[in-house]
Amino acid sequence: MAKGKVGKTVESLGDYLRDQRVSAQLSLRQLAEQAGVSNPYLSQIERGLRRPSAEVLQQIAKALRISAEQLYVRAGIVDPADGMGGSVELSILGDPSLTERQKQSLLDVYASFVATNLATGEIPDRRKTAAAS
Repeated sequence: MAKGKVGKTVESLGDYLRDQRVSAQLSLRQLAEQAGVSNPYLSQIERGLRRPSAEVLQQIAKALRISAEQLYVRAGIVDPADGMGGSVELSILGDPSLTERQKQSLLDVYASFVATNLATGEIPDRRKTAAAS
């Protein structure tokens, strides 16, 4: 079965999570319990079969004592090439007054606006500008 870009992102996220879990000397069951997710669900994330929400990634990061932002980058939620370091995305993801669905909706709208502005040339592509420097 061929995997698209999302599959590759999720797969690399799973590999990264597995490496972090092993480094922390935690079993799959221990990490699942500490993160508040089921053992089968965590296993599916590690194998690249499931794409976790930002909230689940935050719980996993807390349990592993690693940066949630790093997991957001690995999951493709935050773009590391963004010249501002994904501050808008991170602000949305870190807002406790929003539900997970609201966060995802805002991220989708924001990404759509940025893509439209790049396509129409209304704003310069910061990734190209940074690469030229």
